[in-house]
Amino acid sequence: MGVTENENRLFDEPENDREIEPGSDGQFHEHFRFVADKGQSLVRIDKYLVNCMSQISRNRIQDAADANCILVNGKPVKSNYRVKPHDVVSVMLSYPPSDFEIIPEEIPIQIAYEDRDIILVNKNPGMVVHPGFGNFRGTLLNALAWHLKDSPEFDVSDPRLGLVHRIDKDTSGLLIIAKNEDAKTHLGKQFFDKSTQRTYNALVWGNVEKDEGTITGDIARDPRDRMLFTVFPEGQNPNAKHAVTHYKVLERLGYVTLIECRLETGRTHQIRVHMKHLGHTLFNDERYGGHEILRGTTFTKYKQFVNNCFELCPRQALHAKTLGFTHPRTGELMYFDSELPVDMRRLIEKWRGYAVGKEQEG
Repeated sequence: MGVTENENRLFDEPENDREIEPGSDGQFHEHFRFVADKGQSLVRIDKYLVNCMSQISRNRIQDAADANCILVNGKPVKSNYRVKPHDVVSVMLSYPPSDFEIIPEEIPIQIAYEDRDIILVNKNPGMVVHPGFGNFRGTLLNALAWHLKDSPEFDVSDPRLGLVHRIDKDTSGLLIIAKNEDAKTHLGKQFFDKSTQRTYNALVWGNVEKDEGTITGDIARDPRDRMLFTVFPEGQNPNAKHAVTHYKVLERLGYVTLIECRLETGRTHQIRVHMKHLGHTLFNDERYGGHEILRGTTFTKYKQFVNNCFELCPRQALHAKTLGFTHPRTGELMYFDSELPVDMRRLIEKWRGYAVGKEQEG
């Protein structure tokens, strides 16, 4: 289960409700689940969870462990437990995973494929995937709750159903949703085993030197800014997760390059972090500095051109273009491809025009 945007509200129950006993329905509820990588070094579980959930203090996690709310492989552990490779860490609380109702909203969504088990959505840029702090309405799950409001088998609030992976708010592209528990289990295992096939298209700053290559770099939160992730040398940070991105150049456009990225692993902000590490930050990726002019001339005319490009595509130029997986019921290999959204198509055309103009001048 992934970390939702409202993780900073975890444990924010009234003090008299923070008891060890189960909730009113007689059971604890899993809010978050993390599976330690095969290369995970021994690290205290409170430190491990602080790295996984940046908005939660270590003291809060320790309190949760004292209340038997932190499980490893199904058994309660204390905060000094050391996480080992392949450990399954669960955060359990006495209230349902969502202390707010996911309200069905009639929001247009592009459905690329749907059957009794799965839905494949081509997400628009700017749409948050999951309701959370500051984003209780207008999310993809609100839209799905409306789309499936007449389906008795699908409860959008049930953590056993729904999302098996996420893409960032300002990233567009393909996202798969499970409509029943069996589908989620099967698809979740495919993502965990890295047997899915995913490619992204991105426009990055600079002329990428090699036509293709592989970026291998462990990723963890930046200790100077926990809203960012960064690459650490192997073994330097025990919380860093192994990450591999394969890339190839699709088109060189002067001061920017259109690339395809194939994910071998699926870490938070992986492409954004790896490309920045390579020296080619995603175009207009504000969080990682791509909203500044990182390549080009000092001419006023060029600066105006780039600013116009920023306005044309006011988000990181990243699109989840293809997704391949095995159907959870039939075993059929399925593969989907999506068109670039309008903002990225217009952005690329604008840079093509600029590159042609520079060639003609030369």
